[in-house]
Amino acid sequence: MGPAPGTVVRDLCSLRRLLVAAAGAIGTALVVGVPTVVIPNPLFGRELPVTWWSYPVLAVVSVLSGVLLATYVREREAEPDAAGDDRAPRRGLVAGMLSFFAVGCPVCNKIVLLALGTSGAVTWFAPVQPWLAAVSIGGLVWAVRTRLAGLRSCPVPADAPAPAQGPSG
Repeated sequence: MGPAPGTVVRDLCSLRRLLVAAAGAIGTALVVGVPTVVIPNPLFGRELPVTWWSYPVLAVVSVLSGVLLATYVREREAEPDAAGDDRAPRRGLVAGMLSFFAVGCPVCNKIVLLALGTSGAVTWFAPVQPWLAAVSIGGLVWAVRTRLAGLRSCPVPADAPAPAQGPSG
């Protein structure tokens, strides 16, 4: 028998997990937004102006990253780790890194400049950035859904009896 319906919501929305989610979202916003100058600052510069869609992308990526991080917080010692696809952490990390390329200045990114040059960065890379943003958000949504599905599952102990079989025939 699975956990009571209210238990799942209470476990996912505990104060501890909410604080971790908020800290993770703020941290992600700073780690992605400051170097890409989506968040204006005196430490970094940007050759091309920030695109209008970079702000909502940064906000969505930050919130999803915070929620993903919060799924790794254990509330009780008896609580098992979330089951599910073990690729969720890697997919979440790759999706977060893609968001850095998606909202960053195409001609300020040294990797893009080395690979494509200045004109290639503007001609080829800049039009791809919205697609990178969509892939980044999609990857984070997938990772969060995978982790939440594991939190909602009710693992069966290894020594549990097998379900009774009906009459054959």
